[in-house]
Amino acid sequence: MWLCVLWCTGWSVRWWGSLRLPVMTSQDRVLLRHHGDVDAAPGLVDFAVNVRMAAPPGWLRERLAGVLGRLGSYPSVADDLRARSVVAARHGRGVDEVLILSGAAEGFALLPALRPRSAAVVHPSFTEPEVALADAGVPVRRVLLSADDGYRLRPGLVPEDADLVVLGNPTNPTSVLHPAEVVASLSRPGRVLVVDEAFADAVPGEVESLASARVPGLLVLRSLTKTWGLAGLRAGYALGPPELLARLALPRPQWPVSSFVLEAVAACCGPDAVAEAEASALECREHTASAVRSLGDLVVVPPSAPFLLLRVPDGERVRLSLRDKGIAVRRGDTFPGLTADHLRVAVRAPDEFALLVDALRVVLEER
Repeated sequence: MWLCVLWCTGWSVRWWGSLRLPVMTSQDRVLLRHHGDVDAAPGLVDFAVNVRMAAPPGWLRERLAGVLGRLGSYPSVADDLRARSVVAARHGRGVDEVLILSGAAEGFALLPALRPRSAAVVHPSFTEPEVALADAGVPVRRVLLSADDGYRLRPGLVPEDADLVVLGNPTNPTSVLHPAEVVASLSRPGRVLVVDEAFADAVPGEVESLASARVPGLLVLRSLTKTWGLAGLRAGYALGPPELLARLALPRPQWPVSSFVLEAVAACCGPDAVAEAEASALECREHTASAVRSLGDLVVVPPSAPFLLLRVPDGERVRLSLRDKGIAVRRGDTFPGLTADHLRVAVRAPDEFALLVDALRVVLEER
């Protein structure tokens, strides 16, 4: 069974009556640490990075500019409490169920603090959790979902003895949205279930989100980067039981997030901002539908988030040819379970997305 759920290409695996867990090499780490910003070089039209806007909206920039006069002081307990209170109100949580983070990526980096004995990471998905766990010496097993059934989550593939399970919803890079009840079914006594909801606010109504659910052992990580153009600021938060958040935060230094992050979280989780995000999600859904119609059978699975997983013949040549034509797309072969023929593309407004469609059509005809 394990041979079916572990992707072993580039890994060292031995069979001595039982399956020894893979050992990460330096090359594996380089691949898993590859992200879309590497593909999106200056001067290229960027379809590689899944950030909705190039800069925060004016009202958010004004809120952040208002912090400048306070930079002579350390981030205060009052500012942290205010930010957590806004998040708690948004998700119907208690203030002690919120932990402000320097981006969801910080939450992944802190996972080893939970001291798991055996972790399972559902793939294809964002790769930073696996890197953080493997670097800390935590045994990691890869649970590979299949394109044959649309990368649908199959709880039975997750090892019962895994005391830490990590998955994305909606999942990057497949753009698949798993039913909340199926995700929640992975909860077990003694297990921490980590759900990466970095793109949840890009889904109209945030359907299938577990951000407001009180499932035992559930840890939900949220990001503000994608919707609000804050990739350079690194702002997000974790939701979960207070004792679990306390364990997660144990290795953090004093003042782990900046005053800018606290202000951004408070601003982007208020009612007006949530309404604006919902309007953006509805618009993105229309743009995504248009993108799917433009690319047809190249789209691997129907997308739920504003990015598409494509499969094209001779994918590496296609990606490099697009780059030569000034178009950046995200390579897919650094995601476990995908190949060089897989590309991830961010959805943009139809007039901009047409640049990608036209260039791709030309490149495919060059074969």
